[in-house]
Amino acid sequence: MQQGDAIPAVTVKTANDEALALGDLAGPLVVYFYPKDDTSGCTREAQDFTALAGDFEGAGVRVIGISKDSPAKHRKFSEKHALTVELASDEDGAACEAFGVWGEKKLYGKTYMGIERATFLFGRDGKLAQSWRKVKVPGHAEAVLEAARAL
Repeated sequence: MQQGDAIPAVTVKTANDEALALGDLAGPLVVYFYPKDDTSGCTREAQDFTALAGDFEGAGVRVIGISKDSPAKHRKFSEKHALTVELASDEDGAACEAFGVWGEKKLYGKTYMGIERATFLFGRDGKLAQSWRKVKVPGHAEAVLEAARAL
């Protein structure tokens, strides 16, 4: 994904197991990808976006978090941590491929395929305004909100 690219025309499933066509959504929109439900960094990131949900809503910005976890796992994750951020499932990996976040990762000397923690901010025109790759969680949701407010 490069600045100016349109929201990819891929479909994910909401936590309620309903199809959500990302390309049909109007901006401004934040799409963030994270590796796995209920892990420490991913939980913190979802909690941070949840804490700022009212601010994003006030700015007219929809926020969607995407991982390859199932809709049922998203529901359990949301209930366990009282999350209000919208989560979506990309079980087939189409959204990860379209956004370029699926790739080789390394952990403790082992190489494996996984989701890169990344965030994409689309403007009112549906074009990519800003992206964050290899995200570090602390302070990230706040930085995205600041950029969204500047649109």
